[in-house]
Amino acid sequence: MSANSNLPDQPFVTVKIGEQCITLLGTAHVSKVSADAVKSMLSSQQYDAVAVELCPSRYNAMIDPDALAQMDLFQVVRERKVSMVAASLALGAFQQRIAEQFGVKPGADMFAAVEYSQDEKIPIFLVDREMGITLKRIYHNIPWWQRFNLVSGLLASVVSKEKVSEEDIERLKEGDLLESTFSQFAEESQTLFLPLIDERDRYMAARLLQEVEKKSFRNLLVVVGAGHLSGIEKYLLQSQQKPEQVIDELEVVPVSRGWLKIVPWVIVGLILLGFALGFSHSSDLGWSLVAGWVLINGGLSALGAAIAGAHPLTVVGAFIAAPITSLNPMVGAGMVTAMIEIYIRKPKVADFNQLKHDTTHFKGWWKNRVTRTLLIFILSTLGSAIGTYVAGFFIFERLTR
Repeated sequence: MSANSNLPDQPFVTVKIGEQCITLLGTAHVSKVSADAVKSMLSSQQYDAVAVELCPSRYNAMIDPDALAQMDLFQVVRERKVSMVAASLALGAFQQRIAEQFGVKPGADMFAAVEYSQDEKIPIFLVDREMGITLKRIYHNIPWWQRFNLVSGLLASVVSKEKVSEEDIERLKEGDLLESTFSQFAEESQTLFLPLIDERDRYMAARLLQEVEKKSFRNLLVVVGAGHLSGIEKYLLQSQQKPEQVIDELEVVPVSRGWLKIVPWVIVGLILLGFALGFSHSSDLGWSLVAGWVLINGGLSALGAAIAGAHPLTVVGAFIAAPITSLNPMVGAGMVTAMIEIYIRKPKVADFNQLKHDTTHFKGWWKNRVTRTLLIFILSTLGSAIGTYVAGFFIFERLTR
């Protein structure tokens, strides 16, 4: 790894593969110096192509800032992508807070590379893995108790009124937004480090080798976070698998273990068995168990919807739907409540346009109709899930008296 006197504190390394040359430039995603370094190196006209640490969705968001305004909220709910969209908005909110506090636009180094490729009509390669796949692989790679820490940490970064610390900025200088958000966990957990950092190093190296095979360039400048330099260099030099094999392997979204899929149905079976035992003992006991199930499950789901600021009719819908949907794991209470909310208070164009601003403030998540709908989905689902277990214990307790 070398340092160029014209580019202070900007590490880079050059890897030659056959007649093709790859220059990896390590940047700080919140640094004007890094953005200037990218411009300086590209303006030297030594490079006939550029690659960036972006996936297609992040690239599209960069070149089309108004893309959020075209989001189909009905489709997001139907396809059960609410949690993923909420996580993306939370990450974007953290990024916006940094921009407002420090007057620095995160990703300026990437934008400089994208802008140059457009102006000079040179190829640009998006080499990072889709953020959604990375988040899903993180989720499936860590134990359930650590998932709670990650989600709560992500939410805390949104609702916190504290200013972003200098320590957070230093983390951003070593990696990207994902890494800075989860860095404290990655340092302590190999299961998180692998999908968040190491896998992406392998993935980006494989993408670069794909372009090498196509002979898409002679001299390529690769703009990546400084924390990725050594990993990408290592995988470029020691790659033994075909790039396509590596990419296919790292794009697989893990599925839940078979027995985990059975658990919800087992719970449903136990609840129904409890009802049957209650009615076999006496109709009064049976109906009291049913009433307890409805009140507890429906009540907690309705409470979740109410906390999220749902319309009164949506709250009523949560109370009615939760006891029923909890007996059918294929449909969740959140899907019903979100659909009702969208129908009654359909988000306006202004809500989509204000997403970037509203998500940076605690109250904004409740004020904006888009994010409020996401909260209603999440909190009514959570309420119903808790209600299922609480009501289950209630039924068990009544039957064992």
